[in-house]
Amino acid sequence: MERRTFLTSAALGAAASTLAAPALAQTQPEIKWRLASSFPKSLETLFGTGEYITRRVAEATDGKFQIRSFAAGELVPGLQVLDTVQAGTVECGHTVSYYYVGKDPTFGFESTMPFGTNTRQQNAWLYQGGGLELMRDFFRGYNVINFPAGNTGTQMGGWFRKEIKTVDDLKGLKFRIAGYAGRVLTKLGVVPQQLAGSDVYPALEKGTIDGAEWVGPADDEKLGFHKVAPYYYYPGWWEGGPTVTMLVNIAAWEKLPKAYQAIFESACADANLHMSAKYDVLNPPALKRLIGNGAKLRPFSKEIMQACYKAAQDTFAEDAASNPAFKKVFEHWSAFLEEQRSWFRVAEYGFDNFVLNGIPKK
Repeated sequence: MERRTFLTSAALGAAASTLAAPALAQTQPEIKWRLASSFPKSLETLFGTGEYITRRVAEATDGKFQIRSFAAGELVPGLQVLDTVQAGTVECGHTVSYYYVGKDPTFGFESTMPFGTNTRQQNAWLYQGGGLELMRDFFRGYNVINFPAGNTGTQMGGWFRKEIKTVDDLKGLKFRIAGYAGRVLTKLGVVPQQLAGSDVYPALEKGTIDGAEWVGPADDEKLGFHKVAPYYYYPGWWEGGPTVTMLVNIAAWEKLPKAYQAIFESACADANLHMSAKYDVLNPPALKRLIGNGAKLRPFSKEIMQACYKAAQDTFAEDAASNPAFKKVFEHWSAFLEEQRSWFRVAEYGFDNFVLNGIPKK
């Protein structure tokens, strides 16, 4: 009897929800936004995730809330999305916050920091560990509100025209790299170059730069980097689990009906899972194809990794000493990260280490 009552109530609830959706749509206004992306259309997972969000929003509002996506360069250059949203020229933008560390290094925490969180830890910090509240306080000073809206998983270390075996090989190297890691690598003699995705291949081909990192096999294959820089290094120690973010102009956000706000935020959270799952499906076969087409897979040496780690810690200390906003977030993030690592060393690492290294290969 109790089971029958429960099923009847659930069915009535579902019917009510179905009936309520059109009624809700009829009472809500029609709203049209524009979305500026930092990514070209050729990168179907990065650019496509922004479009995934716009579809989810439109579907959930019965077409009342429409957001039109524009690829990098169509409205504004890919690295100017924050400025455009801040000014209210467009209502929202899909980007990565570490593109803007030149304004303030604190931006980096909302996406990823060198030798920092992996994807799960980053999501834990943002959604449940207090990180999102901290970062929204910071972003408010730029007239925007931020929503996690994608994650690529750990990225690769990039493509190089020659082998990188020692720390000395880094000296004078012109390397396309975004975010905080560029500042870290300058301590080792690297000359960082921040270029939008569409500009990287021609710069590598012409020898204007010596190497470039982008994302991982699925996207790197599309951009063809293996044709002009055959050495493919791992891991991308500067991007253990980078969040791709949706920035929204605060004034535009506050004008939205509460129901639309809830739908928009849910669509971004959905996209966060959608992107990481998609990359985990696409990257393994893409890596096999790249190797089959001549890519030479290489790990960064222990010497290079240790030197980079020390340079990262030195850079963190310098910024914490000179930037109160950075210090506030860094101290919170560091404590959270240490606690996460104490747990991951037990079950997660124990499991991963055995299944990846302890099981005989077929």
